[in-house]
Amino acid sequence: MTEVSTQPRVVIFDTTLRDGEQSPGATMSHSEKLEIAGLLDEMGVDVIEAGFPIASEGDFAAVAEIAKNAKNSVICGLSRANIGDIDRCWEAVKHARQPRIHTFIGTSPLHRAIPNLTMDEMADRIHQTVTHARNLTDNVQWSAMDATRTEHDYLCRVVEIAIKAGATTINIPDTVGYTYPRESADLIRMLLERVPGADEVVFATHCHNDLGMATANSLAAVEAGARQIECTMNGLGERAGNAALEEVVMALRVRNDILPFQTGIDTSRIMNLSRRVSQVSGFAVQFNKAIVGKNAFLHESGIHQDGVLKNVQTFEIMRPEDIGLYAKNIAMGKHSGRAALRAKMTELGFDLSGNQLNDVFVRFKALADRKKEVFDDDLVALMADHAANTDTDFLQLKRLRVICGTDGPQEAEMTLSIDGVDHATDATGDGPVDAAFNCVKHLFPHTASLQLYQVHAVTEGTDAQATVSVRLEEDGRIVTGQSADTDTIVASVKAYINALNRLVVRRAKTGPGDDVKTVHYHDKV
Repeated sequence: MTEVSTQPRVVIFDTTLRDGEQSPGATMSHSEKLEIAGLLDEMGVDVIEAGFPIASEGDFAAVAEIAKNAKNSVICGLSRANIGDIDRCWEAVKHARQPRIHTFIGTSPLHRAIPNLTMDEMADRIHQTVTHARNLTDNVQWSAMDATRTEHDYLCRVVEIAIKAGATTINIPDTVGYTYPRESADLIRMLLERVPGADEVVFATHCHNDLGMATANSLAAVEAGARQIECTMNGLGERAGNAALEEVVMALRVRNDILPFQTGIDTSRIMNLSRRVSQVSGFAVQFNKAIVGKNAFLHESGIHQDGVLKNVQTFEIMRPEDIGLYAKNIAMGKHSGRAALRAKMTELGFDLSGNQLNDVFVRFKALADRKKEVFDDDLVALMADHAANTDTDFLQLKRLRVICGTDGPQEAEMTLSIDGVDHATDATGDGPVDAAFNCVKHLFPHTASLQLYQVHAVTEGTDAQATVSVRLEEDGRIVTGQSADTDTIVASVKAYINALNRLVVRRAKTGPGDDVKTVHYHDKV
């Protein structure tokens, strides 16, 4: 018989597709949102905040499609405190087996001043909008945006109003990452003690990481009585990001002795989801990131290595396989066949079949011809490049030749396919990357500025693949691109082109100078 845990359940509310996507440059395509939502659903996330339906037609369509496809998770949409937003949100989420409306308003003095509402006017607005949402569904979440900087008496007043109006989840966000763990806990305790009906609803915590305490603040709130944590994969989110799903879940698992709570998360799926979110968002995971960073289970110190060899628990508090990392790292080579590749990719969390397997196999063979051994990280990078650069892209690199060295200026010759038509040019620059980028600008003129250019080696050795990340900004639109190749210059150009392809899509969705995200979490209500 399977033993049933009697520990209190903590609801995991993932907002990667909403708050995470608000990271500048992290916009995901429609198909990418559906894929990530499917992975979250399979992993056991209780609530998926699929988006902000009023923000754009694209956001509405994605939330509606995710709602139709979800098998287990509650599907939630965000709405501001007005009737039009709530109705639009309901139209998107009503297709779900378990729909939820999440409506919010800023309650702190600073946020009350934005719509110029008095305390009484805001209280009336909260009652009206929560009541309207509850008339549509019995699963309503209400958030007091900037709760941690709201006067306690007023916060108690509006939380009581929201509960009486029918909210079933009350979210207490640290919207600007201002609070401290002790304060986070004290705030939840105060509300549970002072607000009538508080024991009949679920209190949630939503913490930002501006001071690096999002995870600590979330766990402190749980200890005080909160039973829902709002978080994102890899801690993705505005500014310094949100509480990271992988951190709060693994903290609850590893320190169950002092945090006696359970979640429904299948932690063995964490690593695969982390990689995929990194790929589609264009935000690389820092090497020393807790839980999912490349160095999280590596030991270089001689003392550490000796200890781990004798007893892995000497310096490791969790097992790599707990999050989906497996020690088996057999190198693949040019003699490996499709069956071996499929088995290896399945082990790494990628389900390949049919045409996709054939396409990846061709890329794998090309990589194996250039590298002596192809390791797991090489295959993950290969999948990232496969997802980022397709044969249907508006811009495609056909040929690149670069001359570099101590004698300048450096030169580049390029053939670029633009909407199916090949164009060739040459250019010079201050270095081979600059020369190659100048070729792209000459063939595809644009005003986007380069905000970020990063290069990371995937594995060790001079034949290692380079993973390149590029971020561009044009008229308020921010896009990112990634690519990998054993040739760093080729990877750089492909990442640059990948970002431009995303920019082309963003241009098509918006008018000149208008960002695709026409409504944001912090906009006026």
